Amino acid sequence: MTLPPVPDPSAGRRGPRRSVRTLPLKLPSVIVLLLWAVVPLVMTIWFSFERYNLLNAGERGFAGLENYRFLLTDPGLAKVIINTVLLVGGVLAITVGLGTLLAVLFDQSFFGRGAARLLVIAPFFVMPTVSALIWKNMLMDPVNGVLAFLMRGVGLRPVDWFSGAPLAAIVIIVAWQWLPFALLILLTALQSLDPESRESARMDGAGPFAMFFFIVLPHLRRAIGVVVMIETVFLLTVFAEIFVTTAGGPGLASTNLAFLIYRFALLDFDIGGASAGGILAIILANVAAVFLMRTVSRSLET
Repeated sequence: MTLPPVPDPSAGRRGPRRSVRTLPLKLPSVIVLLLWAVVPLVMTIWFSFERYNLLNAGERGFAGLENYRFLLTDPGLAKVIINTVLLVGGVLAITVGLGTLLAVLFDQSFFGRGAARLLVIAPFFVMPTVSALIWKNMLMDPVNGVLAFLMRGVGLRPVDWFSGAPLAAIVIIVAWQWLPFALLILLTALQSLDPESRESARMDGAGPFAMFFFIVLPHLRRAIGVVVMIETVFLLTVFAEIFVTTAGGPGLASTNLAFLIYRFALLDFDIGGASAGGILAIILANVAAVFLMRTVSRSLET
C-alpha cells in the first residue's frame, strides 16, 4: 500500500526568487584595490620612463629607456644583486636549518619547555629597527659588545662586524628575527606527524638519525617549502636593518636592491632611476614567487 505524498506546508508561502545585485557590494573593494595597488604601480611605471630629478624639477620630461639603461649598465648593480641573493640565501639557510633542529627539540618533553618556547618566539615581535639597534650597540659592538667581551674572555681578538663582515652581520640580525617564524611553522607541521609512524620506525630498529632523515624531514618538506616561499618575498625588501647598522656600506658591501632604490630616491633625488629600480625589484620578486609557488605546488601534489 502506497501512502499519498504529504504536502509541504511552507510551499505556498515561498515567494518568487529574487536576483541580488552584487556589484554594489564588490565596488568598494575594487576601488580600494585600485587606489592601494594599481595606481601606485602605474605611477611607478610612468616615472620610470621620465627624466625626473627633484633637484631639477623644471627639466622633467620623457626619457624613454634611459633610466633602465643607466640602471642596468651601473657597475655596482651586479654587486647589489649578488648581495641580495646572499642575504636571502643566508637567512633562509639559517632559519630553515636551525628552525628544523629547534622544532625537533621543542617537540620533545622537557622541563621548562613552555618558557623556552616563549623566549625563542619573542624576537619575532621586536621591531626591525629596535632589533638592529640592539645588535649594533649591545651585541656586535667591537669595544663594548657582548660578543667582543666573550671573545676577549677566551683570548681572541674581537671582530668589527659592521666594517669587516657587514653582510654577514646583516644576515645574522635578520635571521634572528625570522627564526621564530620558521620555528612556529615547522613545529606545527611536526606535531601533525602520525605517532604510529614513529612507533613503527622505532620497532623496526630506526635510531634518532634514521628517524630524522627518513621520517621527520620528508614530513616537513611541504612546511619547509611554505617557509622558504613566504620568507623569500619579505627578505627581498629588507631595509631597516641595513639603514640602522651599515647604511649599505662600506661602499656597496651591504647594499641590497631595496637599499639601492632608497639611495636613488632619497639621497640622489632621482625619482626616475628609483622607479626603474622598483620595477626591476618587482620583476625579480614575481619571478621568485612564481618559481617558489610552482615548487610548493609540486610538493603538495606528491
